[in-house]
Amino acid sequence: MQKILFSGNEAIAYGAYKVGVKVGAGYPGTPSTQILENLKDYEGVYTEWSVNEKVALEVGIGASYAGSRTIVTMKHVGLNVAADPLFTLSYTGVNGGLVIVTADDPDAHSSQNEQDNRNFAKAAKIPMLEPSDSQEAMEFTELAFELSEKYDTPILLRPTTRICHSKSVVIDNGRKPKDLEIKGFKKNPEKYVMIPAFARKRHIEVEKRLAIIKEDSNNLSINIIELNSKKIGFITSGISYQYVKDAFPEASILKLGMVYPLPEKKIKEFVSLVENVFIVEELDPFIETEIKAMGINIEGKKYLPVTGELNIDIIKRAFSFLIEKEEKKESIKIDIKIPPRPPALCPGCPHRNVFNTLKKFGAIVSGDIGCYTLGVMPPFNSLDTCLDMGASITIAHGMAITGKHNKPVAVIGDSTFAHSGITGLLNAAYNRQNILVIVLDNGTTAMTGMQPNPLSGERITGETTVQLDYKKLAESVGITGDDFAIVDAYKPDEIEKNIESMLKSKNLSFLVVKGLCVIFGAKKKKKK
Repeated sequence: MQKILFSGNEAIAYGAYKVGVKVGAGYPGTPSTQILENLKDYEGVYTEWSVNEKVALEVGIGASYAGSRTIVTMKHVGLNVAADPLFTLSYTGVNGGLVIVTADDPDAHSSQNEQDNRNFAKAAKIPMLEPSDSQEAMEFTELAFELSEKYDTPILLRPTTRICHSKSVVIDNGRKPKDLEIKGFKKNPEKYVMIPAFARKRHIEVEKRLAIIKEDSNNLSINIIELNSKKIGFITSGISYQYVKDAFPEASILKLGMVYPLPEKKIKEFVSLVENVFIVEELDPFIETEIKAMGINIEGKKYLPVTGELNIDIIKRAFSFLIEKEEKKESIKIDIKIPPRPPALCPGCPHRNVFNTLKKFGAIVSGDIGCYTLGVMPPFNSLDTCLDMGASITIAHGMAITGKHNKPVAVIGDSTFAHSGITGLLNAAYNRQNILVIVLDNGTTAMTGMQPNPLSGERITGETTVQLDYKKLAESVGITGDDFAIVDAYKPDEIEKNIESMLKSKNLSFLVVKGLCVIFGAKKKKKK
């Protein structure tokens, strides 16, 4: 036995390694990034940053079909990108165990929304586990692979930001990592080829499987009744469990480790044992809706917000009517106002000159997901839209169709361009739209912690690899002459000259502005 201080992300990586995972694929996205960054350091595990989450999941599916235990990692919005293969994967099932980590971000700390991906589990009919600390992050990862192979299904693992990044003690049992032999692919078209005739049959199997898992969840060790007070009880999961334990230490708790499907018999047993039961969960009333569908009328969101993160104080205030008057304590008020410190582009950031120039020309600019989204902030005030990965180019395309404005501009980073921007560029060329696409290439995936990407010419392991040639790409879609240029990010006159010229052009224009991220550059110098 040994005690290790792990973040949730480190614990997930370690758990995957312990159960013999041979393949890990993903796309960097806070709060999930460090899972693969840690997994890559374990011997005998292949890891890759894929170009996007859909590709990562399909790579993972291929490895699973071939019999390898495989983990695929992404943040919550990444599962939107991977949804196409995800839903049909539920039909095909797996060969080697396949676990998909969807790291949710309540309160949108570093995301464009705070969607609740428990809804994906129900929609895709895939079991979901939710750990409440680093110990469970490791153990649930191990269990997820066992369940995946037992039930022939992918498993969703849903840590949230607080679990991913907080550190807590993990007690390791000391068992050596499993060295599993990769089983190999066995031909079975009716299982793996989803033409309609086969898909209809597989859907029946999915429903049978889900019914079995739902029944078995009543005896699953991670769904636990902690019986204390017979008067007050809570049904909860994940980080909310920790908050409830601190806020109401004497209360009884049904702690759900599997949040889909729910253990109906165990829930009914708990409700029969405790007089007043409430549900505590972040974001959507997911557990509450499922329990009410069982005919059990207990409340949660009547008292709690559906937005943002919970904490101990919020829970105490929400359920203050459960606390005896003499137990209530006045909270200490500290009369200090901390000045806001909004994020901003770093001093010396290579993107600054582009945004200064776009502001000067008063262009309509559709932005994208990356640190350059901060071009919307003062003093630049140079972004007008930001929706999702790759949407800068396609939104500019849509604006151009209307003919209501001057030539729209799309601004996108190098990693995001590889993720889902290239298809937008191809679409604009194919449909002959007059927009200006600007790729801000700072040599790395800066926002999520300086990961390499297909534009930087380096893999997750540091190995040198192919690097996209912007000029050849431009030529391949018919962008030539003065409508294409690569310029130095620290030469503002060249940037201005090219932007001015391209805004006047009646053709699709493509400008690449290259300048190394100042923080990444400093890190590279230190390594030398």
